[in-house]
Amino acid sequence: MILFFGLLIALTAIGIDKDSSLNFALGKTGEDPLMLFELLRVIFLLVLLVFLSGKLKIIFVKQVMSRYSDDIGVNQSIGTIFQYVAVLIGGLIIIQSTIELGSLNVLAGALGVGIGFGLQNIANNFISGLIILFERPIKVGDRIEVGQVTGDIVRISSRATTVSTNDNISIIIPNAEFISKPVINWSHSGRNIRFHVPVGVAYKEDPAHIKSILLGIATKHPDVLQTPPPDVLFKEYGDNSLNFDLLVWTSTYINRPTVLKSQLYYLIFEKFKEHNVEIPFPQRDIHIKSGSALPQK
Repeated sequence: MILFFGLLIALTAIGIDKDSSLNFALGKTGEDPLMLFELLRVIFLLVLLVFLSGKLKIIFVKQVMSRYSDDIGVNQSIGTIFQYVAVLIGGLIIIQSTIELGSLNVLAGALGVGIGFGLQNIANNFISGLIILFERPIKVGDRIEVGQVTGDIVRISSRATTVSTNDNISIIIPNAEFISKPVINWSHSGRNIRFHVPVGVAYKEDPAHIKSILLGIATKHPDVLQTPPPDVLFKEYGDNSLNFDLLVWTSTYINRPTVLKSQLYYLIFEKFKEHNVEIPFPQRDIHIKSGSALPQK
């Protein structure tokens, strides 16, 4: 604001004010011309409004919403809606108090044509962002899969959503992708996720003994939840093995499923080795049948 008023004083001091020859009309409808300085002042005030609303959003989320909710995704969504409302109301006040609306007809017509032909994708993504904020199918902190991208949502803006992968790579996805394509949200209803750990053993092993070993491993792992408890399913008689499925619940490895599976597989291998449990491998029997003698010519 100091820079703004200082600039106005400096322009007035050198004779560049609203009555200056440099302040020419950009368009005219009736008796309400759109002056250059008025347009520049509106643009400056709108930019200042967006900047200040962003700062107010941060204060609102961290100082106000954090007292009532611990869900950062909900807080960010409410804060973004608050920012949009502030920008909309403030923008209307700035335009109405600075420029006569009748003088904007020519500019609004040109802008409408531009939006209709050149800004369709931007408008689509903006509306999709509003749908995401109000319906909240995804929010900041969720673990999602969309297309070939898997990661955590770190930011939802008016045009795009930022997703951070396990390799700390930020991927910018247009908001329309979350509306028009199927999205897998791992944490939509909570942070407790069940993982499947397939295990195969030789046919000579006792299924009850295998179940006891697997449950003992899962129960002792510090990141496996005991409520709901882990379970073991006898899935099928495979071609070369008895196939089991170890089911475990966790709330800490939702964004690192392969790490938890790797830890469990290490423990399973050690326990199987300790109890002399055979881990099978594919075997094939080849039968060679001699062909009949070829007729002599």
